[in-house]
Amino acid sequence: MQWPQFPDYGCFLRWPQNGQGFIHPDDVAIVTRLIPSPRVLKRLAFDGVYYHYVYGKLRFRLRPAMWLSVRTEGIDIGDQIETTGLGLERERFVATVWGMYYVQRKGCILYRLRRGDQVVPRLYAADQMRLLTDKTTIRPPTTRYRAPRWDGQGETVPDSTLEE
Repeated sequence: MQWPQFPDYGCFLRWPQNGQGFIHPDDVAIVTRLIPSPRVLKRLAFDGVYYHYVYGKLRFRLRPAMWLSVRTEGIDIGDQIETTGLGLERERFVATVWGMYYVQRKGCILYRLRRGDQVVPRLYAADQMRLLTDKTTIRPPTTRYRAPRWDGQGETVPDSTLEE
């Protein structure tokens, strides 16, 4: 069996199995509130028996089950974003991603935002936001540069010339 690359994203739009046997016994209360739903879950690891999932601050474990894999857009719950304005239609503001929902009819993830202590009622697509949380990593250098050498010979500019 080929294992997925972690982290990967997806959702359980329907209850995947009969009963609750696929849920870790310690996580039943959390999972029964989260699925089935269009919430986009982040799958972090597989320990040989259970997949480890996270949705915001909620963490839980499930046995392998059928789910709908969703392509990520580089935005996670907890990231700080800025909405992009569009004339007088949309207001620009800075917010935190509060929820991620997969909308089948649009085929994309829509994001619920939290601005201060208030949850914004409208859902936003990734193209309506700009990520402010820096997630870049610097790759190791591949080009080797020669270090410059100076033996002290040559003309230098005197300080008096610079002051004029």
